[in-house]
Amino acid sequence: MATSFRPLFLLLTFTACVLLCSASSAGLVSGILSVGVGINYGQIANDLPSPSRVAVLLKSLNITRVKLYDADPNVLSAFSNSEVEFVIGLGNEFLEKMIDPAQTKAWIQQHFQPYHGGTKITCITVGNEVLTGNDTQMMNFLLPAMQSVHAALVDLGLSNAVTVTTAHAFSVLTTSFPPSSGAFRPDLADYIRPILSFLAQTKAPFLVNAYPYFAYKSNPGEVSLEYVLFQPNPGSIDPITNLKYDNMLYGQIDAVYSAMKAMGHADVEVKISETGWPSKGDSDEVGATPENAALYNGNLLQRIAAGEGTPARPSVPVDIYVFALFNENLKPGPTSERNYGLYYPDGAPVYNVGRFGAQGYLPEMDYSASNPRALPISAFLLVFMVCVMHVWKA
Repeated sequence: MATSFRPLFLLLTFTACVLLCSASSAGLVSGILSVGVGINYGQIANDLPSPSRVAVLLKSLNITRVKLYDADPNVLSAFSNSEVEFVIGLGNEFLEKMIDPAQTKAWIQQHFQPYHGGTKITCITVGNEVLTGNDTQMMNFLLPAMQSVHAALVDLGLSNAVTVTTAHAFSVLTTSFPPSSGAFRPDLADYIRPILSFLAQTKAPFLVNAYPYFAYKSNPGEVSLEYVLFQPNPGSIDPITNLKYDNMLYGQIDAVYSAMKAMGHADVEVKISETGWPSKGDSDEVGATPENAALYNGNLLQRIAAGEGTPARPSVPVDIYVFALFNENLKPGPTSERNYGLYYPDGAPVYNVGRFGAQGYLPEMDYSASNPRALPISAFLLVFMVCVMHVWKA
């Protein structure tokens, strides 16, 4: 009887090895594409999967960096003891309260400390695109709130574990081309200059939400679609530096560096906190198609995987957070606002971004110790092999 099982045993062993090797190869490809890439996990929707299911999806994609717009305890708990690094957000509505040290410390103790250690939180963003809004009072609150959060972290002995910054719309710049002439809006200079000093002192990054899509949508007759989608194109030459740019995003990044240098700061790193392309839009939202979204994100991810820098900083790899993980059906505004996701809420890819989009997996049920039927594949194989070996010996 044992002899009759040996061919079957060898066949099953070979099949298991092939499956494991295939899974490893797929993970390797996804892992390469996730280098230097994070994802924005927005939740303005009423049909999103549970955070525990999202954790499995991101693990299947080898995504290890996530940016939240709040400090959702359900999300932070779901990713406990994972390899994922989080940027958490403190909304604009909290800025005035954060000026009070007592309220700031209370926020840190409630929204950060309980998860610190179990979940990797590396950055806190205080506010989002505050300086390009219309609330001048909120603009005045921004830096004091950032300083107050940092001071609370220092008092609690946590400042070495997490940086404090804020995310800006790209429109904080008044000039972005040529990139070497990048400059901040004069009316925002008194806000940005001290923020840059704070970031330099605390070694925190300058975050920018940059969307070449907006430039193309506003002027499709003048802006080359190939140029914004990282497709082959003649490119553009910066007449001052003679550097050639073959895509708009890299020019935008270098323009921010130039603007900071003009304010006396070459000591702050630029990171792209949001970039993406909508897969659907209204009739006047030119270029919002799944084909263009796939080209933009797919080509950008290939560039990031290559570890390249911008023309002005070729040795500094570009660091981005793609917007966004899911389509969010409750976001206000034009149709495009609800269609930036790489995935539908049911886990189906909106479009295929090469291997990055094809390898995702959203489970039908959560894997947990309370569900003994949901064994990880490695445990299943171990049990299987033990059973087969028992039959072999018999």
